[in-house]
Amino acid sequence: MPINPQLPKEPIHLISKPFVYYIRVETSTACLLLLFTVVSLIIANSPWSSSFLSIWEISLGIHVGTFEFSRSVHAWINDGLMTLFFFFVSLELKREIVFGELREPRKAAFPIMAALGGMLLPALMYLMLQSGGPGQKGWGTVMATDTAFVIGCLALLGKHIPQSLRMFMLSLAIIDDIGAILVVAIGYSHGLSWTALFISVLGLFFIQIMKNLGIRNISAYFFVGSFIWMAIDASGIHPTVTGVILGLMTPTKTWVSDKRLHMILEHMVSYPLESTGSYSRKWCMTK
Repeated sequence: MPINPQLPKEPIHLISKPFVYYIRVETSTACLLLLFTVVSLIIANSPWSSSFLSIWEISLGIHVGTFEFSRSVHAWINDGLMTLFFFFVSLELKREIVFGELREPRKAAFPIMAALGGMLLPALMYLMLQSGGPGQKGWGTVMATDTAFVIGCLALLGKHIPQSLRMFMLSLAIIDDIGAILVVAIGYSHGLSWTALFISVLGLFFIQIMKNLGIRNISAYFFVGSFIWMAIDASGIHPTVTGVILGLMTPTKTWVSDKRLHMILEHMVSYPLESTGSYSRKWCMTK
């Protein structure tokens, strides 16, 4: 009679199972994104808009002695959670560059050229419309692409679009965002701290050294990555670029080769069996 390896069902599973299934469906996250966008627009244009907007300005952070690091809820989402978002998106992009659709230079050049066109054309159109006006200096603000909404729209289509188109849009959005961040950092950052920027570069070198030494502790990388995030934020550059850089720096090769993993598993399985067999023989002989 086969043994069921699953744990017995609990009453909470009747409640949690539909939610877990819904979250695992890719299109569900896109539906949530669009739903909350519509709800936010409705509330922001309602009589409760002032109370709603004040929630995002609540300050959260840490305060130890003379050290204080705090941000508003709005800033934590834009600078903190979006860093993690760009990190995971960059991981997928790195995988496609090494193993997937973008591993050939000719295919990789296509989204790069498209991203450049997506940055230059809106900026030129903006300058034509605002030439000589007070808003002329804001040309860099129209260059960015909302990557989260791009991925959300792609998720809504699900398997109805080919993987090549999905990766093209994903890589285009990321390259476009990186270019917009660089334009804002170079063209609009008047208080750029070169010391903090140098410290962040040292942190990236330290990450590379950790990789070369074979350090596999995720907590250590998270700690150093948080330090780099704070340094880039202090430099005046948008800290979400940290997620992009660390995602592209993440190795795509496995830590243990298939042959070595097979040897390790074989040793782990065979050694206890041999020990059990030898002890069984000894017990039979003594008895």
